[in-house]
Amino acid sequence: MDRWRRITAQQRSLPGDEVPVVLAIQGRHGPVIHALSACAVQRGIAWGARVVDVQAIHPDLHVEQADPQGDVALLDRVAQWARRWCPWTVRDGTSGIVMDVTGAAHLFGGERAMLRDMAVRFRMQGLSARLALAPTRGAARMLARHGAGQVICGPQDLEVALAPLPVAALRLEEDTVRLLTRLGLKTLGALMQVPRVALMRRFDRLAGDINPLVLLDRALGRQSDPLNAPAEVPRWLVRARLAEPVIDPVPHLDALASDLCAQLARAERGARRLRLTIYRVDGEWRSRDVALAQASRDPAHLLRLLSGKTEGIDPGFGFDLLTLEALAVEPLALHQDRLDGQRDAGRDVAALLDRLAARLGPGKVTWSNWVESHLPERVEAQVPALGSIMREAPVLMRERPLRLLVQPEEIAVLYAVPEGPPARFRWRRVAYLTARHEGPERIAPEWWRDRPGTRLRDYYKVEVTDGRRFWLFREGILGDGRGGDPHWFLHGIFP
Repeated sequence: MDRWRRITAQQRSLPGDEVPVVLAIQGRHGPVIHALSACAVQRGIAWGARVVDVQAIHPDLHVEQADPQGDVALLDRVAQWARRWCPWTVRDGTSGIVMDVTGAAHLFGGERAMLRDMAVRFRMQGLSARLALAPTRGAARMLARHGAGQVICGPQDLEVALAPLPVAALRLEEDTVRLLTRLGLKTLGALMQVPRVALMRRFDRLAGDINPLVLLDRALGRQSDPLNAPAEVPRWLVRARLAEPVIDPVPHLDALASDLCAQLARAERGARRLRLTIYRVDGEWRSRDVALAQASRDPAHLLRLLSGKTEGIDPGFGFDLLTLEALAVEPLALHQDRLDGQRDAGRDVAALLDRLAARLGPGKVTWSNWVESHLPERVEAQVPALGSIMREAPVLMRERPLRLLVQPEEIAVLYAVPEGPPARFRWRRVAYLTARHEGPERIAPEWWRDRPGTRLRDYYKVEVTDGRRFWLFREGILGDGRGGDPHWFLHGIFP
């Protein structure tokens, strides 16, 4: 919900605090609630409820579409950012982060001070967080989601702290939670009182990740539950710290480009996107981004691209720190272009595209690329040269004209053959007589893109008496209910 509010506030005004807002995803029987605002929680709206049922009770409900994939991507970034407190962090499902702070709490003045620092920094990022600290991973997860506020639980208080929590806190399957509830085991405290033999006999066929006995033992520290944190995402970043503030960054770009390319060469990587950032003495910073058509780690090439980006940077009273970071990298093995020592022509074209895009802007440099479409005029489109991959030409089962008009031009039919091409037609004030033809080839409209009522096309290859060949099509057929009489168009010319 915090992420949705931040993104939506940049585009339009948000609903008032008195309006219940929910984010919905598609469920088995229609949209279900995925996230709730504070007002929705106060009204008793439950997570996972059907939207239509809630709207019947709360007519003023404001429903928006959720973005679970975007939420997970945000959590992954936040998990990396949370390594300011400890080196072992990992995303916990789709709504949490687990951190192993063993041996790190004293660096922040103790456990309670560390939790306060976490709450403040999450709030500064615009994120609301429920925090809990416990001896085990499962206990911390359950206390954070089902506990009251910031909880710090010691080893001796573990059973007492977990006892009032619901059995659903163990992340069990719905059938298991329903069975335990029917048996009167609604809390973890009641589950702890059941003999272990009875639980083992009843749930011996369940896997460890969904077995209530195994999960309870892990939460109580009776079984190991290690944290396997992913490796830190490498940052390709170089810095230049200056003894005194300067105004012109150009003299320092050569060393930055050389150091960054040396890092990339050791890892056999090449940069696709760069960011140059200067940090001014007044606390402000300015950055410029550069995109490359092809992965590169040539210092001279990068220096030429960066030099043209520094003209519009306002240095203020000077800056004392510069950073150059490769935001996107690709594998680039060490190799020799050609045996004769000559340069690769493909790399020269990529370097030219980089220089043109750096001067004119990424949206000004385009090339033709293939697009998935049934209609011939949509198969080819102009796309930005930077950031797009040249696709292979589609395999055509039928011959296509070498010259295709940008927009089909309507022709005047002087005499038409029933269920065939025009026997005589006029195009650009010149009359043509059909000698032979081939077709039709029917192309239906793209219903997911075209407006309702778009008519189909029947294409013909027509050869006229003087030997020229045209590509004609009839738009619509008689009695299709989508307009009046069909219209004829000329779309291409064969060699």
